[in-house]
Amino acid sequence: MVGTPIAGYTIKKEVGEGGTSAVYLAEHPNHGTVALKVLREKLRQDKTAVTRFVREAKYGARVKHPNVVETIEIGQDANGLHFLAIEWAEGEILERYAKQNAPLPRDEVASIVSQIAAGVQAAHDASIVHRDLKPENVMYDPKTRRVKLLDFGIATDTQASSDERLTRAGFFVGTLMYIAPEALSGEIVTTAADQYSLATIAYYLLTRCLPYTAKAPREMFTQLLTMPPIPLRNAGEGGFDFAPELDAVVMRALSRSPADRYSSVVAFANAFAEAAKITPDQPKILDKFKGLLRRNR
Repeated sequence: MVGTPIAGYTIKKEVGEGGTSAVYLAEHPNHGTVALKVLREKLRQDKTAVTRFVREAKYGARVKHPNVVETIEIGQDANGLHFLAIEWAEGEILERYAKQNAPLPRDEVASIVSQIAAGVQAAHDASIVHRDLKPENVMYDPKTRRVKLLDFGIATDTQASSDERLTRAGFFVGTLMYIAPEALSGEIVTTAADQYSLATIAYYLLTRCLPYTAKAPREMFTQLLTMPPIPLRNAGEGGFDFAPELDAVVMRALSRSPADRYSSVVAFANAFAEAAKITPDQPKILDKFKGLLRRNR
């Protein structure tokens, strides 16, 4: 589709693709450079696919925040192709950056977590649960450390009626490695599920590991429902020398019960940022300092 005009947008190159849509870098005479998401032509007559696509666009448009990509336009071209034009965010997909650079410094992770939390909180304030927080759905510019949240494709409106929901009972949506345990039943989840996913992202950025070691989906499903996550300090083969406070914050947000997590995603991010400032050897330094004071009295 490179070079193809769609409702005034000229496609320059493909930058991503999924099962239902493709994403392009495009130019528009008024909007400038944008990311143009186009529903695959073969799904044009699929009512469920079209409903999901339009729903994603509308949910994204409801969330206004500097850490969420701006929705510019939702529509159809003359040929009936559904498209969504969103802000072009500089940087790279966080997943790609993390694969190349993790484990990341604590202060960088705290900055990323705080910005994602701010964007997610804006969604929660608009009665939207993202349901698919993962590094693949975050744009990150390492030069500026600026974060932009993407993709409300499987988000849910907490105020929607059961007739408006597209997830059938007994099924779950999301990415298994980052999904909250309560979502596995397929029931409508609360904002606490996004907090769990964000804590998993933090865990991964800090350690390049995940809280569970399952190698296959069925094993992962079982571990999520029956086992506690691996403590942050024990991640990987050799473990990590994190302060106990940081370990405690992350593990609380990874609690199996939503009621045991923080009151909001921002409360978790704030606690994480404070704990990330504590170095593992800080207590030892304080003890030495107190010892010097005693000797100098």
